[in-house]
Amino acid sequence: MTEPLLRVRDLRVTFPARHGRGTVPAVDGVSFDIAAGQTLGLVGESGSGKTTTGRAILQLQPASGSVQLLGQELVGMPRRALRAMRRHMQFVLQNPYSSLHPRMTVARILAEPLALHRTVPRAHIAERVAELMTLVGLDPAMASRYPHAFSGGQRQRIVIARALAVHPDFVVCDEPVSALDVRTQTQIVDLLQSLQQRLGLSYLFIAHDLAIVREVAHHVAVMHGGRIVEINATAPLYATPTHPYTRTLLNAVPIPDPARQRARLAEQDDERASTK
Repeated sequence: MTEPLLRVRDLRVTFPARHGRGTVPAVDGVSFDIAAGQTLGLVGESGSGKTTTGRAILQLQPASGSVQLLGQELVGMPRRALRAMRRHMQFVLQNPYSSLHPRMTVARILAEPLALHRTVPRAHIAERVAELMTLVGLDPAMASRYPHAFSGGQRQRIVIARALAVHPDFVVCDEPVSALDVRTQTQIVDLLQSLQQRLGLSYLFIAHDLAIVREVAHHVAVMHGGRIVEINATAPLYATPTHPYTRTLLNAVPIPDPARQRARLAEQDDERASTK
C-alpha cells in the first residue's frame, strides 16, 4: 500500500491550568491519515478542538504524539529542520480580512514567503508573483494594490496564493469560506478543488458546515470533546452515520425543502419522546 502523505498518531494538546481550574485536554489522542491528493474534512461544533488539531499538525501549537509528513517526524524536530519543512505545509486561515498585512501590497505579501524559503531566484520573484495571481484567478496588474482594495473573496484568493507560493504538498484550510457570502463560498471551494486536481495537493479541511464538507472531502472525521468519534469515507458517513453525535450534526443541517424539513423535525420530536 502507498504510504499516506500525512500520518497523525495519538496527537495530544493540553492547555495549562487557568483561574484555579485544572488543565484542559483540547486534543485527546487524535489519529488519522491523509493520502496524497486527498482531502480529509474535520467537522464538529465550536470548541471541539478542530482548529487546535490543525495548528498542532503544523507545529504552531505545542503537542505530543506523532505527526509525520512525507515520512518526516515533525513533533520534536529541531527548529532549523522544521523551518525547512514548512515549505511543504501551509495554512489558509478563516478570516481573509485579518490574514493579510494592511500596509503591504499584494506583491510584497506574495514575495515574502518566496524570499524566506528561497524557492525562486530573487530576479524571478516578480514573475512568480504574477504567476500566483493568475493561478488563483486574479489579474497580475492588481498586485501593486493593498488588501483594502479587494473584496473578501479576492482577499481569500490572495491568502490561497500566498499558501501556494512555495509549492506545498499539504495545506490546512481552517474554515476557509465561513467569512464569505454563499456565492463567494462556492467560487472559493471550486478554486480549492481545481488547485488540488492541478497541483496534487492534500487538504485538511476544517469546517462546521457539513454541506460544504460533503462537496470537498474524500473522507470525513467527526470531532467532539477533543476526540475523533467517527471517521469514514464521505458517502457512507453521510448515508449511514454510526455515532450519535454524527447523527446529531447531520440532523442539524437544514433541508432546502420546507415539507421535508418539517417531516424531519417531527420525526426527531417523536424520537425524543420515545426515549423519555
